[in-house]
Amino acid sequence: MDDFFTTSVLVATAAAAIRLATPYLLAALGETIGQRSGVLNLGVDGVMLLSAFFAYWTVLSTGNLWLAVLVALLVGLIMGVIYAVITVFFEATQGISGIGIFIFGLGFSDLMFRQQVGTPKPVPRLPSVNIPFLADLPYVGEPLFQRSLMTYLAFGLVPLTVVLLNKTTFGLNVRAVGENPQAADSLGVSVERTRFAAIMIGNAFAGLAGAALVLQLGIFQPNLTQGMGFIAVALVYFGAWRPWGVMGGALLYGVVNATVLQWKALGIIPVSISDLAGMAPAILTIGALILLARRVHAPAALTKPFSRH
Repeated sequence: MDDFFTTSVLVATAAAAIRLATPYLLAALGETIGQRSGVLNLGVDGVMLLSAFFAYWTVLSTGNLWLAVLVALLVGLIMGVIYAVITVFFEATQGISGIGIFIFGLGFSDLMFRQQVGTPKPVPRLPSVNIPFLADLPYVGEPLFQRSLMTYLAFGLVPLTVVLLNKTTFGLNVRAVGENPQAADSLGVSVERTRFAAIMIGNAFAGLAGAALVLQLGIFQPNLTQGMGFIAVALVYFGAWRPWGVMGGALLYGVVNATVLQWKALGIIPVSISDLAGMAPAILTIGALILLARRVHAPAALTKPFSRH
């Protein structure tokens, strides 16, 4: 255990925690916007898988990392249109619709991978971008200021999401339709358009999360996310539907993940229980949700379709 509490290992663990938190944070921020409008999307994991595959395939085909990010974003938007039409205009049950999107994303990404790629092939990873002067700071330079642009984007989107939800007319409309869509409609707010836009933003973020994941790893394989999208949904509850709280949850999850990986590498965790230790982040999330269940209040109209009839 003493090996873990050295400066170099702690700095490396912090850097890994921020890297691991990035896709969770992107997906959870998007889901926060959607849920604040009253729409639950359990298909986040499927959207991440599809976006991750098409980003990976784009890099394999062109070698262009930023084109891959754009493709992932477009995939997220397309899936957003599909989900919005199903849940907003056809008023389908959100939970079942989201699971359907997840199953589609899981199956289609697996099919495309086997037909177009076959065996995993490594691709270039997103390079780190060092911020001048700050990157050279002791202890905090490597974890905070030697990150990829996707990580900077993810954490930069947190205050932007706060402003969007709390300081703009669109954010006011999102919160209104998420709490009382009938009252919002009576005041002239289009519930359908507001929810449609919120779903589109949320799925775009999920697309970016898929790109961040695959371009951090530099490889794709079937079911790459392993339930990360569902964890992202849980982080929204953990953060009480507030972007700063969601960021805290993503970082906590990243820290636990990174710590477990470091302990495995250092031999602190015996091989015989390494698989059990790998479940620690999920167990932590479940425990936190149980503790917070009675202390947080979801948007009143969450999962409830809106109809004027």
